[in-house]
Amino acid sequence: MDYRKKALQELSEKRSNQAGKRVVVGLDGFVDTILHLVDKRSGPGENFQRLATISDFGSRVSAAAGKSANIEMFPKMEKLGGNGPIMANAMVSAGFPLRYIGSLGKPNIHPVFQEFADKTQSISISEPGLTNAIEFTDGKIMMGITKYLEDITYDAIVEALGEEALLEELGSSSLISLVNWTMIPNMTQIFEDLLAKALPKLPEIEGGRSFFFDLADPEKRSEQDLVEALGVISKFQEFGNAVIGLNLAEGQQVSKAYNIAETGEDPESLKAMAAKIRQKLGLKMVVIHPKERAACATEDGEWCVEGPYVQNPKITTGAGDHFNAGFMSGQQLGLSPEGCLTVGVCFSGFYVRTAVSPSLDDIEGFLKEW
Repeated sequence: MDYRKKALQELSEKRSNQAGKRVVVGLDGFVDTILHLVDKRSGPGENFQRLATISDFGSRVSAAAGKSANIEMFPKMEKLGGNGPIMANAMVSAGFPLRYIGSLGKPNIHPVFQEFADKTQSISISEPGLTNAIEFTDGKIMMGITKYLEDITYDAIVEALGEEALLEELGSSSLISLVNWTMIPNMTQIFEDLLAKALPKLPEIEGGRSFFFDLADPEKRSEQDLVEALGVISKFQEFGNAVIGLNLAEGQQVSKAYNIAETGEDPESLKAMAAKIRQKLGLKMVVIHPKERAACATEDGEWCVEGPYVQNPKITTGAGDHFNAGFMSGQQLGLSPEGCLTVGVCFSGFYVRTAVSPSLDDIEGFLKEW
């Protein structure tokens, strides 16, 4: 059976498994300004030809060496951002009761997060970061200010929520998603504190508890920091099913750190990369998702599916977070690994076409048409 038809059948049969599932997501938060760069302007507003590719932008910048350049940034939209809020927003759209803990504004919630905060009963522990997301047809460049994320610590979380309330929230959740390790300087210590102070006190939960991690482009962190963090993440497997999601660049960086000779993005290379990283870390599952396809590995095998790639997306910022939301939604419903991958690429595919987070009904419709 075609993997899309199989995923549609699984999704239809297992939608009822959503009952009783609860999710906690954190810990970042960014105010995202989506930007296009102007190449040639012919009038006001959007009457311009954009710098379409990263190569075009690089050439313009390189040509300015020893001189100067003035490049106009045109704001397409301002929206909530950060790996956590985008993933959480997508899982809420999919129908999961969810509590968000992160950097959404302090002492007051930033206006861009207000609706999100209301529907997720958010706990904010710091001011948000700021991101200028410069989009191109072949990728994006994220220019971020992360100073306030230094205030995110385990003690700050306990102070904002209360230790008893934190344990109750974690204890009732079937999925705990902790994302954006790269941008949160204290995240490895937060992992350690959760392992030592919180997780041993949590009750068992029917169907087991899952943990999801997203590194969020660790290139700016040292290899030593990366290996240390991954070692700590592997300890979460003692308390449930630990899953790590990686885009292609992240997968390649992790492979390099562990001397794994797999860097390709073809299906077989992706499956091998996922399998070797999973084996190295001892995790339940490793997922790798380039733009065109996605692969995952468990102790039972490896799978890869092609995605519904679109040449001219409406938006790309947040596509990976939507994949993560879709994949973990499938995992929470009890779909097969291949089914989880298929739902993941559909979440991403729907979002980049519409700039809207899908419901599970939307995903069923998307699968029927794809």
